[in-house]
Amino acid sequence: MSEQKSEQKPAQAPARGRGPGGGGPMGMGMGMPVQKPLDFRGSLRRFAATLRPERFNVFVVLVLGIGSVALTVLGPKLLGNATNVIFAGVVGSQLPAGVSAEQAEEGLRAQGQDRMADLLSGVPGVVPGQGVDFTLLMQTLGWVVAAYLGAFLFGWLQARITTGVVQRTMRSLRDQVEAKLHRIPLSYVDAQQRGEILSRVTNDIDNVAQTTTQTLAQLVTAVLTVIGVLFMMFWISPLLAVVALVTVPLSVILTAQIAKRSQPQFVEQWASTGRLNAHIEESFTGHALVKVYGHQEATAEVFAKENDALYSSSFKAQFISGTIQPAMGFLANLNYVIVAVIGGLRVASGTLSLGDVQAFIQYSRQFTQPLTQVASMMNLLQSGVASAERVYGLLDAPEQEPDPARSRKVEPVRGRVAFEDVTFSYTPDQPLITGLNLVAEPGQTIAIVGPTGAGKTTLVNLLMRFYEVDGGRITLDGVDTRDMSRDDLRSSVGMVLQDTWLFKGTIEENLRYGVPDGAEVTEEEFLAATRATHVDPFVRTLPDGYDTVVDEEGSSVSAGEKQLLTLARAFLADPAILVLDEATSSVDTRTEVLVQEAMNRLRKDRTSFVIAHRLSTIRDADVILVMEHGDIVEQGSHEELLAAGGAYARLYESQFAAPVVTEEEPAGA
Repeated sequence: MSEQKSEQKPAQAPARGRGPGGGGPMGMGMGMPVQKPLDFRGSLRRFAATLRPERFNVFVVLVLGIGSVALTVLGPKLLGNATNVIFAGVVGSQLPAGVSAEQAEEGLRAQGQDRMADLLSGVPGVVPGQGVDFTLLMQTLGWVVAAYLGAFLFGWLQARITTGVVQRTMRSLRDQVEAKLHRIPLSYVDAQQRGEILSRVTNDIDNVAQTTTQTLAQLVTAVLTVIGVLFMMFWISPLLAVVALVTVPLSVILTAQIAKRSQPQFVEQWASTGRLNAHIEESFTGHALVKVYGHQEATAEVFAKENDALYSSSFKAQFISGTIQPAMGFLANLNYVIVAVIGGLRVASGTLSLGDVQAFIQYSRQFTQPLTQVASMMNLLQSGVASAERVYGLLDAPEQEPDPARSRKVEPVRGRVAFEDVTFSYTPDQPLITGLNLVAEPGQTIAIVGPTGAGKTTLVNLLMRFYEVDGGRITLDGVDTRDMSRDDLRSSVGMVLQDTWLFKGTIEENLRYGVPDGAEVTEEEFLAATRATHVDPFVRTLPDGYDTVVDEEGSSVSAGEKQLLTLARAFLADPAILVLDEATSSVDTRTEVLVQEAMNRLRKDRTSFVIAHRLSTIRDADVILVMEHGDIVEQGSHEELLAAGGAYARLYESQFAAPVVTEEEPAGA
């Protein structure tokens, strides 16, 4: 409804083109800065609450993670034992047979070879004169393989269950968003760009799903690995464990500082994504107008501006957070060098075995690896939380007033509509309708005329409860519409709007869209409606007839034919009250006459509200209301208003008394 767009200016309306960066074609709402910082902890806690229905499966994921990590942590120790078996065999083969390891150590010390004696004392299982015990070695390696295979199986099950948890949670989140979209008032939708809302419903939820899939199991595994590895490190050598932990505070401080700087960039990244999607959606929806008015370059400039903004914020977010991993890698290598040097000295002194040092080096790698993983996941985590916050922002949007607990239902609907001292404004400081009184008796046709922005479409919005009145009340057959459920109220009203809307489906499916659930329309009734609205003749010319597939763009039918389809849809709905908002604006003059006849039949025995700019279409209305600035300034029949010579007469004359312009001939012609 083109008029509706001019009237509906809710409090948030500046975001639709009059805010920062809103100037220029297709530039509505572009370039707006992020208004508030990311509430990382709050959004993260809220998302954790979203996972509550899956708490049992999350517990199973935790148990499987413990099993997988325990076996993974056990692997280096078992592998260190295998190294000790080999090293003991190598050392034992170089010692004389027939003596014990203690006697061999005493002999080395007696010969002044204290360093070799210290080395020997740190090697468990040495049998002088005996080489490598391959039976024991194979058994030990078998346990290593079993541990890693078990860790793999546990990890595989963990990943599979995690995927199910995430996808079910995202399905639930999408259901919540879908339900929310049905509860938010029209004023919220009017104040937002459709592309921005679509971006939250699609891109942001997909990003949350991707982030959760990649981080949930890995975070659990990483935390458990740190705990398990830390235990094994202290078990093997408390000294080396303390040395390895020196770099941890540095890692935490470094990660926190980098994350602090990258968080705002992730917020801006997804905000830029929403603005860019909104611009693209607007540009393609109005593609023809962009070309007609030659705004391709202006549109491309806005796209380039938003694309550059998205590039800039994405680059900063990824670059800043991307420095975490190399920084953590540097600290991990530094830790590796320190452990290797001190561990080598401990082996030489006989305090530790070679296998234990080997295991400890592996553990030091395993200890820093999950920290590095967590650090590298911070960019994903921050991005996901930023998207989650945008989704929760939609879920927290103000909702329309709920229907009364005990709603009243009018059966049968006679169609008496009364506006009683109605007051309404889209913004508190700009009143639109004040003290309006209007009564439409059953079967009457009420025509509403007036200049653009006078409040004509607003009356329809208030009747349908798309907006709630600020004062007064609207009644249907004596019942306040606020005491009725919206479904019951709207099921009694059929609307044919200036902006036609078709969904992707066959013509017959589109025509039957308005038929109430449970109602049946016979083939005869269906054809009678299509013939009365002159739909049948042009549909018969289509290759697939009523099975022809159309969509919102209606590429296979003309604008006038789309208007006829919406009229036929209203015929089949068979409502008690009919609203026609410029319903013949897209048809030619000849078709308009035919449609007028059809609408006259459609309006018979129904209360009808007809909004019209072409006054020729409402001459036979029972009552004509002339509105200016939200007030009814005149009302009466066509003849009465013309005779009064007031606002209606001036409108009528402006349409039908075409001015005659003459040019004076130049002198001497």
